[in-house]
Amino acid sequence: MIQARGLTKRYGDVSAVDNLSFDVSPGLVTGFLGPNGSGKSTTMRLMLGLDHGGGRTVFDGHTYGELTDPLRSVGVMLDARAVHPQRTARGHLRMVASGAGIAHRRVDEVLDIVGLTSAAGKRAGGFSLGMQQRLGLATALLGDPATIILDEPANGLDPEGVRWLRDTLKLLAQQGRTILVSSHLLNEMAHLADSLIVIGAGRLIAAESVREFVNRNTAPRIVARVDRPRDLADALARNGFRVRIADDGAVLVEGRDRQAVAAVALHAGLLITELAQEQHSLEDAFFHATADAAQYRGHVAA
Repeated sequence: MIQARGLTKRYGDVSAVDNLSFDVSPGLVTGFLGPNGSGKSTTMRLMLGLDHGGGRTVFDGHTYGELTDPLRSVGVMLDARAVHPQRTARGHLRMVASGAGIAHRRVDEVLDIVGLTSAAGKRAGGFSLGMQQRLGLATALLGDPATIILDEPANGLDPEGVRWLRDTLKLLAQQGRTILVSSHLLNEMAHLADSLIVIGAGRLIAAESVREFVNRNTAPRIVARVDRPRDLADALARNGFRVRIADDGAVLVEGRDRQAVAAVALHAGLLITELAQEQHSLEDAFFHATADAAQYRGHVAA
């Protein structure tokens, strides 16, 4: 269990993190989302005592600085590139293991878990970004920790690697571990995360399940296709529905009551070929929820 309370960090007159509080529960993969510049990385550093600021974070009741055996309690990957380029993958992990009193046989176990056994003797300086990410994750898993914190772990991974990461984190969560994952890959987070912490401009926007977040930040809509779209739209409007016709001829109806829409179509003598609840995405919900918090916003060239 992670409990963060009142996390605050200022740079002069700018608040990078502003009195931020949230919980991360065990047994779930919790996604940590926010626009660029929202304070995600700074928040993680505050949680671990790597940045000085206000507030307090406890991991199963203890701050990171109070942990007597931190590597066995909290596994962290904030920057997978933080490896001496001349060390081999195995050499790096053995160095970390020796400092934490972890048996060297665990090194080969985590190398196998992350798929780097064949590259164990290669120097980290020659690794691709994806291989660096795998080595960073191996370092985080070295102590078999109850809590895992990862910042953008899917960066540089190929599709197979992304799927492997997803399956690995879900399995670790099923084992009862507490997992917090920062990512900007919204489509992947929709498949990975059970719950979300969403921040913007250093403030909390949401702390809830993925389904609750999507439902709360998107409008329900029914997609209907009939032989005479204009007749259906007119009939629905007369019955108090908010409706419009899409460019492809679909009738878009606000709400969730498909039976009521079907009844109007039947009464009007219309042939229904499709009547479905529109499925909104995490991306749709995220952009709606963080619309006022985006610090950097580009524009599509004409």
